[in-house]
This record gives sequence, C-alpha cells and structure tokens, in this order.
Amino acid sequence: MDSPIGGEEYLFKIVLIGDSAVGKSNLLSRFARNEFDTNSKATIGVEFQTQVVEIEGKEVKAQIWDTAGQERFRAVTSAYYRGALGALVVYDITRKGTFDGIKRWLQELDTQNDSSIVRMLVGNKCDLENIREVSIEEGKTLAEAEGMFFIETSALDATNVQTAFEIVIREIYNNMSRKVLNSDSYKAELSANRVSLSNGSGSKESKFGSCCS
Repeated sequence: MDSPIGGEEYLFKIVLIGDSAVGKSNLLSRFARNEFDTNSKATIGVEFQTQVVEIEGKEVKAQIWDTAGQERFRAVTSAYYRGALGALVVYDITRKGTFDGIKRWLQELDTQNDSSIVRMLVGNKCDLENIREVSIEEGKTLAEAEGMFFIETSALDATNVQTAFEIVIREIYNNMSRKVLNSDSYKAELSANRVSLSNGSGSKESKFGSCCS
C-alpha cells in the first residue's frame, strides 16, 4: 500500500483527550463547524468529525475523535487512541485539577501509541482570565518537559482554535513526509531517478520534490 504522502489520500486520525468539561467537544465543533454550544452535554463514549485542511496545496482530511473524559468511559475510549497520529491534550485554565491530571492522560496515551505521535497541550477557556487557576508559564513548563507543543485557546470566542488543530495537522504531515524521504522505496526510486536524469528524464524526482519540500 502506498504511503499517504506518496499518493492522493491524506487521512490523519487525531484524538482530543482530557478531563470531563474542559471543552473538548466545543473545541471540535468550533474547528469543524464554527459553532459553540453553551448547553453542551458530556460526551458519551467517542464521537468524531472530519475536517479538510489544505497544506502545501494538498487537501488533508483530519478525522478528529472527541473522547469522553469521565472515568467510567475510559475502558471504552482507550481503544480509540490506537492509530492516532496526533493528540490534543486539553485542560481548563480555570480548574487546576484538570491540569494536574494531564500526566495521567499522557501515560494513557503513551500506552496506546508510539513516541512519534504529535502531541499538543491545550489550555482551554482563556477567555476566563479573571478566574484563571493555571498560569501560561505553568502550561509552557509542562509542555516543554513532555516535549509537546503548547497553546491556549477559547472555544467560546474562537481564540487559537484553528491554529491549534492546524499546527498538529501540519506537523503530522511533515513527519509523514520525512518518513517517505527516509524510506527504502523512496531511496531506491531516487537512485533510479539519478540514472534516468543522466538520460534526460527527471519527472519522478520533481513529483517528490513538490510533495516533500
């Protein structure tokens, strides 16, 4: 099967994880539909949305899974982490307990995925600055310690929501591009191209060049 970067299909699975009521569902609905539900109910099990993003002139489909934060659904949702290429790990900046639980979520994520998964720490509800319990510095420090991207968002007023998802999607795309560049099949094709270039043909190399530059 061809790598998605070498073919026409780009489908990246991304999971949203974090404690209940940190705003995962509203982050997803804001990104996918530009909507915010003030009466949003707790997610039961797992739901997902597919959103198309353009990267380097190519359409990338992000299949984003919104997982339940409540403890009783953990056994059900953990299976859905498998195969994810990216994760947004979300806490509520107004509830310190949701931030303290991040390491537990990261441990759960790590048991289901390899170390190459793109992870972003997201401090949601930054519109509620007046009741903040977690500082920006605390978020940055944890993200740096865990080797994660970091951003603060507001699903309510759309602050940084698009940016957060696009950073993760773009980084997955870049990782996949590097894998294609480093694969034996690519190296073999590149070697064949060098031979064909001496005969005046360079079409395949230019194809990869435009894809993976």
